[in-house]
Amino acid sequence: MDKITCIAYLLYHSSKNQQIREKAIQLLNGDASLHDLKRDGSVKAHIVTAESYLRKNKIKKAEIQLFVDEFMVIEV
Repeated sequence: MDKITCIAYLLYHSSKNQQIREKAIQLLNGDASLHDLKRDGSVKAHIVTAESYLRKNKIKKAEIQLFVDEFMVIEV
């Protein structure tokens, strides 16, 4: 899994706040960039935490795949 997908997964699961979860889905689908989200004060701390967690821990790819299957929008 790529870094952005992993951060989107961690961001989504880091909060019960619907706004944070929507930002995670936007990041996953490419509707928002990591750079843009870092400029948003309400999301920045969650992203920094997610990046830190990603560097220090392994994430189960099966869990990320389920997240992607559920929330990634595929346009045909």
